[in-house]
Amino acid sequence: MIASGLYRIKLIGTFLIIFGFAPLFAQQDALEEVQKEKQKGKFYLYWGWNRSAYSTSDINFKGSDHDFTLSNVKAKDRQTPFQWDVYFGPKQLSIPQYNFRLGYAWNEKYEFSIAVDHMKYVMVQDQKVTANGIIAVGSDRYDDNYINDTIELYQDFLKYEHTDGLNYLQVSFRRRDQLWTKKWLRLIWINGLEVGALMPKTNVRLINKPQNDEFHFAGYGMSVISGLKLEAGKHLFLQTEGKVGHIYMWDIDTSTESEDKASQAFAFAEWVFVLGYQF
Repeated sequence: MIASGLYRIKLIGTFLIIFGFAPLFAQQDALEEVQKEKQKGKFYLYWGWNRSAYSTSDINFKGSDHDFTLSNVKAKDRQTPFQWDVYFGPKQLSIPQYNFRLGYAWNEKYEFSIAVDHMKYVMVQDQKVTANGIIAVGSDRYDDNYINDTIELYQDFLKYEHTDGLNYLQVSFRRRDQLWTKKWLRLIWINGLEVGALMPKTNVRLINKPQNDEFHFAGYGMSVISGLKLEAGKHLFLQTEGKVGHIYMWDIDTSTESEDKASQAFAFAEWVFVLGYQF
């Protein structure tokens, strides 16, 4: 009887151990699967739009018949008025100020990406600036030796735009930190550094010079970003970013004559709103 009782106790104990710890083992397996899922790399891409602002800048123009600098030149962006076909039609997507990025997140914290910020830079027309240098292009109105002279930037003197556009081609390293989660929604804080090349299509007309409007590698840029990303489920997300940076372009084509160049440096700020997909 005693042996039979001990056998029953052992049997019941074994039963409790197996079925008591089984949920723990299952939970541990589930956690391991979650960790494996988090550690898997994810690709993502996004497309969206921006507004940008620029500091004043000194622009130097140099060629065989001119060498002068305009100081504290003001500029602004050029936002395309909203039309559904322009902003979402496949044939006209590149007309507005747009942003495209392709990235890879190798874990929950860090990601690497390549991108283009298609901004537009437009010199404010008819503003008054200070000019220094020599202009001898055969213009009765503008040929002169300028020494701290005030000049008004009428269109017959200078039209100066990076409108197709101020293309900032960049690589970016970013960190992500989760701020909030609820069911299938997650809010993530993103911070990062960017560096890249400027490939503007500069639309310039300087007095009577033949107009230039060609893509050209002109310089470099660097920037820092901070933004918020709202993930909905596994694949879709909305993201907004703010960034500030510095652009230096030393080789801007200003006419079809190869020796005609401009250079400038300025700070910029950009606000970005995008729609994305990750996989």
